[in-house]
Order: sequence, then C-alpha cells, then structure tokens
Amino acid sequence: MSDRTVLHVKGRVLVGPEDIRDELWMVDGRISYDRPAGARDVRTVVGWALPGLVDAHCHVGLDRHGPVPEDVAEKQALTDRDAGTLLIRDAGSPSDTRWIDDREDLPKIIRAGRHIARTRRYIRNYAWEIEPEDLVAYVAQEARRGDGWVKLVGDWIDRDLGDLSACWPRGAVEAAIAEAHRLGARVTAHCFAEDSLRDLVEAGIDCIEHATGLTEDLIPLFAERGVAIVPTLVNIATFPQLADGGESKFPRWSAHMRRLHERRYDTVRNAYDAGIPVFVGTDAGGGLAHGLAAAEVGELVTAGLPPVEALAAGTWAARSWLGRPGLDEGAPADLVVYDEDPRADVRVLASPRRVVLNGRVVG
Repeated sequence: MSDRTVLHVKGRVLVGPEDIRDELWMVDGRISYDRPAGARDVRTVVGWALPGLVDAHCHVGLDRHGPVPEDVAEKQALTDRDAGTLLIRDAGSPSDTRWIDDREDLPKIIRAGRHIARTRRYIRNYAWEIEPEDLVAYVAQEARRGDGWVKLVGDWIDRDLGDLSACWPRGAVEAAIAEAHRLGARVTAHCFAEDSLRDLVEAGIDCIEHATGLTEDLIPLFAERGVAIVPTLVNIATFPQLADGGESKFPRWSAHMRRLHERRYDTVRNAYDAGIPVFVGTDAGGGLAHGLAAAEVGELVTAGLPPVEALAAGTWAARSWLGRPGLDEGAPADLVVYDEDPRADVRVLASPRRVVLNGRVVG
C-alpha cells in the first residue's frame, strides 16, 4: 500500500462496547469518520474492527536469561504485532528498546524501565539488585528513564525461609512510591504472595502484577484505593510446573505456589466483582512466548469476567488506563479487523483478518 492510499474499514467499528459505527477512514496514518474529499486510491477492508489489543505486562528485549540482541527483540515485537497487540506496557526490561519508537511497523511501547529488586531476590540478569536504603534513588532513576511507570519486585523466594516473602520494609516503599509520584510516574510491583500487598497498597502503589496472593481481607483495600491488577493468568498456568521443579529443595514454596495456582480464577473473579480494575497482560518475554494477549482475554472469561469486560480489559479500558487513545477521531490508526464479532466470542481474537498500524496494513 502506498503512502497516498486511503484505507477504508467498513462493517462494524467497535469504538466502544456500545459505540458501534459503520465505517471509518484512515488518512496519513490517522482515523477519520468523514470520507476524505477527493480520495481516489482507496483500499477497503470489511469486518469487525477493534482498537489494537493491549498487553499491559510484556517484556520486549528480554528472555529467560536476560537482555537479548535487537534482532531478537524485533522478532518479539513483530510476533505481538501480528497477533494484534499494538500497544505494550513493557513491565521491566534491562534492554534499551527506544529504537522501536522510530519504527512505524512495530507496536507502541510504554516502558517501566528496569525491574528493581532486592539483592539476590529475583531472576539473574533482569533487575537492579539493591538494598532498601537505595530504593528511592533507583526508583527516581527509572522514573526518569521510563514512560511514566516504575516496576518493583515486591516479593520473591527467600532461600532462608524456603518460601515467598516480601522484599521491602514499609518505610522504604512509602518513600519510593512518593518519589515516583513526585516525578509523575506510576508504580507497579510483581507480587505472587500475600504478605507484601497491604504495605504496597497502603503506601500508594498504583498496580499489582500477578496478584495471586490477593485474599478476601485485602480486596476491599484494593477497591477503596483503586489499585489495578494485571493477573497474567497465562503465566500463572505455569505454577504447577515451577512447583514440581522446586519440590525437593523448597517444598514449602512449592506447596504455596500450587495453592496460589488452584485459587487463581476465584482470586480474579472476586477482584472483578469488588470493582477492582483488571487488565490484560501476558508476562511474555521471560519464559513465555509473545503473542498471547488473545489467550489472556480467554483466561479472564474462564475466570468469570463477562466476555465484553474481558475484551475491554485488553482494548478500550486498557487504553484509557494507560492514557492512550482508541478509535478516536484524529488518533493514530492502530486497529485490528476480525471476521466475526469478538464481543460474542472472544476466541475470535486469536485470528485477526487484518492488522493495521499507523494506517498501514501490516498483517
């Protein structure tokens, strides 16, 4: 398609779950609901159009061993793109992926800088590994490097205890979150277990990743403070395998991981029922493949979210939460077209008919 081609989407355009229009136009990479005057070279795509999918917990430039070369990061981003994911919140990466911003053919990325973890309390080669007295300084550093987010590791296995435990004292996270907010950044944290959550939420955190330790007594606190969760259920599905691998050395941890896995769907449904914001994230780029946002939407439905709400968690609501436009007049033309209505069956998301990024068909 040439730069002068006008792209016309005709059928059903899902601007919002109830805001449905018959067509839109894409001119110079932007959305318009008015037919451009004098348009001659017009390409028409017919189907159900959605804003590009959102993966709010993804790692481009990272694999299970640490940072990867640019060509590998490019393949990761292309895999997400071709699956319809056009907006990524990169929830921690040691790689510098700013070069992606100059590529019109790759998804847009909102970065959280590099993970910040306690010394020897996270995956090797992933994070800045520091002690509590340095937390404020490192949070300030990553707030300046990121795109409005900072990522903490809230809990991890403590080898002396043989189980998951909180990484940071209350005073350290209070000061660090306050500093991030002063610099205009929101803060999220990796949390599998229960015992780090109250301190983080009461300290003012904005989001919790995974949130498998969210218990009934904590749900009202999350709801009152408006703290979002990104459950990454496609990742939590790996907990039994992880537990089996650690059984002989850390039996207490293994049993804990199995309990968290067993109640995962109840945890997410109870959070949703209480009004806690829930968003789609896959945790791709560590040990998990890219391109799984559609599968995560399906997992949210399995957990008990109504299909339209699960769809919103990876489209309209997620974009609003991240401060990025959807199919708005004048917005970047980032959308996915499907053969059927994804509100009726979210499994449709796994088979995009066309992927459009910056007004150009890329898949």
